[in-house]
Amino acid sequence: MRQPASVMMSLRGLAVLAALALVVPVAAREAAAAEPTTQLRVQINRVLRVLEDPNLKSPDKAKERRAAMRGVANDIFDFTETSKRALGRHWAARTPAEREQFVQLFADVLERSYISKVELYGGETIEYAGDTVDGDQSAVNTRIVTRQGLRVPIQYRMQRKGERWLVYDVIIEGVSLVANYRSQFYKIIQTSSFEELVKKMKTRQEELGA
Repeated sequence: MRQPASVMMSLRGLAVLAALALVVPVAAREAAAAEPTTQLRVQINRVLRVLEDPNLKSPDKAKERRAAMRGVANDIFDFTETSKRALGRHWAARTPAEREQFVQLFADVLERSYISKVELYGGETIEYAGDTVDGDQSAVNTRIVTRQGLRVPIQYRMQRKGERWLVYDVIIEGVSLVANYRSQFYKIIQTSSFEELVKKMKTRQEELGA
């Protein structure tokens, strides 16, 4: 039986977010790649350029480096869609102000966790295994290859917004990041309240900020 994730970020969740950056393309199939795969690859390569920029490697450049990675994260994720799906049936009951606050808090927690894991990049590779498109929805299949040769299946669920494809969920070894969070959020709301969930998220935000 899988162990439940911690309230704000499970180990699987951290691994998922890290996977967006742990990329060195190994299969040169750019011409055959569908649009979602192409766009995801472009954004991931932007992260790598930040990590490899000699002008941003020194400790005193940490603030600038993290700001640059946060900018890329904003171009990869659809935080509103992720938040909506993570709250599930509780989203409809929220006021516009509550939704806006929740999205900002959730996005900040995800971004900070994402950046902390990205900075641990150690040259792992990823294999792109094709994608499927159904209207404005798509799924990009990949496999992370560790230095020990272990292949971990990662699937990115994406949604088209205009000309862009944005990630709203990531599935690692069959486990959904959104479903993981939804289970945690439902438990807190049902045993306490939505206000208590927001309070816990603010506390987590402060911990990550420190």
